[in-house]
Amino acid sequence: MNICFLDNNPISYDQTHLESNTIRGAEKSLINLALEFEKLGHKITVLNNIETNKTYRNIRWININYYNENINFDVAITNNDLNNFDKIKSHKKIAISHSIQSIEKFIRKKQLIAYLKYRPKIFLLGNYHKKKRSYLLRMFGSDIISWSVDNIFINTKLQNVDPYKAIFTSYVDRNLDLLISIWINYIFQKNNKLKLYVTPNNKDNTKFNIYNRNFGTQKELINDLITSKVFLVPGHKAELFCIAAEEARELCIPTVTLGIGSLSERIIHNKTGFIAKDENEFSNYTLELFSDINIWNEIRNNLLSMRNKKNWKIIAEDIYKKI
Repeated sequence: MNICFLDNNPISYDQTHLESNTIRGAEKSLINLALEFEKLGHKITVLNNIETNKTYRNIRWININYYNENINFDVAITNNDLNNFDKIKSHKKIAISHSIQSIEKFIRKKQLIAYLKYRPKIFLLGNYHKKKRSYLLRMFGSDIISWSVDNIFINTKLQNVDPYKAIFTSYVDRNLDLLISIWINYIFQKNNKLKLYVTPNNKDNTKFNIYNRNFGTQKELINDLITSKVFLVPGHKAELFCIAAEEARELCIPTVTLGIGSLSERIIHNKTGFIAKDENEFSNYTLELFSDINIWNEIRNNLLSMRNKKNWKIIAEDIYKKI
């Protein structure tokens, strides 16, 4: 098949950006899908805001603003913005949704006319996402798809963990303030030997053993993660998949969450971590994982048995069936 990916994110990126921190999950998923679809024998074109057009492994990366070829693609897949379909011709049109949009916001973001004109099938990132999207905004068809982590996480060799280290690697706006509050008021009060490493922010909480982690390449992120004993992530209502939690799962780090947003789907309670009902329970689960080696080992062994079972090749094959 001749497949075109469309993305009008202002950031210039291509496959070389997979290990950087300059792009987020939506862009990384597009890169990974393009790479895997090419391996499956499909002809791939990516239209985005790349500064200089290039070809890598038969994948064409072209600036979306200057594309003028008269090609009728078999499938066009856009990241979020339905107006991208104006740029090309295609037999099938797919939109991967990466946000929760009310009908009012959908209209305000100027998506309605393109939606009615092109009638795309909508790919959603989980049941939580599906529940939050009005049927009217997926009435031309929809499917739930999944993401994987980048291969660097799958290929990383695990090592011994720091017995006192917890970590948060999601973005600051994903309820980091809530996690810090729980840590200071509950967890640290009961065990002041524990340390929490968080995504860099402008608050100094070192007196509570809260430290800014490295925020650089994926290699640096992995170095921070693989020495962590527990992954802490409350969740956020705007979180539709949470690739950070998936990265922690692949590196076999037991997770504690409040299950906000899609986190109730990312964590299997009592198997890959714990889903707490409130802040007090969140702190109790966290302290239990640090203090009870039997519980931690049980969760860790569950995670080890699941490792390397979901990669981008498997994801791409599943998505292809749903096109």
